[in-house]
Amino acid sequence: MSNRNSDLRTAAAAKAAPRELKQERAGQTRRQLLDAAARAFAEKGFPAVTLQDIADRAEVTKGAVYFHFMNKEAVAVAVTEEFYTQLPAIADSVLARQLPPLDAVAEFLLQTAAFLRDNPVGQAGARLQIERNLVGAELPTPFSGFTHSITDLLTQAQEDDSWKSSANPAVIARVLVAAFFGSQHISWIEHNRTDLTDRVREILDTVLPHDAQR
Repeated sequence: MSNRNSDLRTAAAAKAAPRELKQERAGQTRRQLLDAAARAFAEKGFPAVTLQDIADRAEVTKGAVYFHFMNKEAVAVAVTEEFYTQLPAIADSVLARQLPPLDAVAEFLLQTAAFLRDNPVGQAGARLQIERNLVGAELPTPFSGFTHSITDLLTQAQEDDSWKSSANPAVIARVLVAAFFGSQHISWIEHNRTDLTDRVREILDTVLPHDAQR
């Protein structure tokens, strides 16, 4: 009986292995497609990109694109969702360092600036939000989690008295986020975001000047 059970387990494992390999390959292909789509959307914008463009960049067939995504809109949604997965990851990495709250705000914005400057997913996500009325699909609410994280940090700064301000943290967070993403857009148009960290420091010095922190 034990030999029979062993044989059954071996047979089941033999059947499972090809399925797992197939799933792993499908996951790799989907990752390739998202990376390729991010580069395409970042460079050309949603209206100018075709599914064939994405397939060519990913070095797969157009049929492979349709296997994973119904249409170009679905690809755009997936890229935007990836963008909003990576922003909280940046926040988590900053929070893990246990910096003082205002230092954490500055670091969060500066690291996000580097992400937008260097990462196609960041560039595509920011551009797709600008073009959201052209996408024809529901995209995530822009920057809500980003704003919430900064609001929490500013609230902490007020509570520990490291930020000498009676301003509403939620209002200041909205101002920071609006200034940040507006500046990244201008920096992208004018200098391909090469000066974005300098623009972020200007925002921080204006909205959260050093003398307001002590």
